[in-house]
Amino acid sequence: MSEWIGWVATAIFAASYFFKQPNRLRYIQAFAALLWIGYGIFLKAPPIIVSNLVVAVIAISSAWQQRTKPPTEANG
Repeated sequence: MSEWIGWVATAIFAASYFFKQPNRLRYIQAFAALLWIGYGIFLKAPPIIVSNLVVAVIAISSAWQQRTKPPTEANG
């Protein structure tokens, strides 16, 4: 039953590359990473949890930084 979480996370992460807007891509990847974290918790697999925690934090922080930049820098 827990396998479906991993498959959904994989599908969402792969689908994120179809988004043209960088912020959307990052937020979708962060969401997929959060699913992977849930999957890792269910499996009691620290490497899955930690690696996807890193991915989620980087994706969210880079999207947030891009969002707070003035338009001239964001498009530059």
